[in-house]
Amino acid sequence: MNNITLKLSTVLISATLLTSCSQRLVGTWTVQRYETTSPGQQGVALSNIGTLKFKSNGTGEKNLDYTVLGINRQDKLPFKWSWSDGEYVSIESDSSDFSKTWIIMTNKKKYQKWKSTDGANNIQIIELKK
Repeated sequence: MNNITLKLSTVLISATLLTSCSQRLVGTWTVQRYETTSPGQQGVALSNIGTLKFKSNGTGEKNLDYTVLGINRQDKLPFKWSWSDGEYVSIESDSSDFSKTWIIMTNKKKYQKWKSTDGANNIQIIELKK
């Protein structure tokens, strides 16, 4: 194998490894659990609030419907997403509680657990299941 072929092979293998983890996210996930906690207060945990659909082109669709503290929320807006180093997922969407960078706590083929904050010491945890 000559030097150019070796370099090309290395680049292709590296690109495949980097994108394979983000491809794991592609598909429709059920939001099995969504939890919000604040220091010194009792948290709120919701189950089966809808779905998140991640497309391979970095876009997605939310179909969420839930009630927190008597306030009904429906979130059916499109979003953009990106995967960083297998450690973070960023979701960009207007007027959405899910629009933020999430820390990946568990990354399995059929189960994801992410954690984030809102900048005011409130912590959100989301569990997704395929």
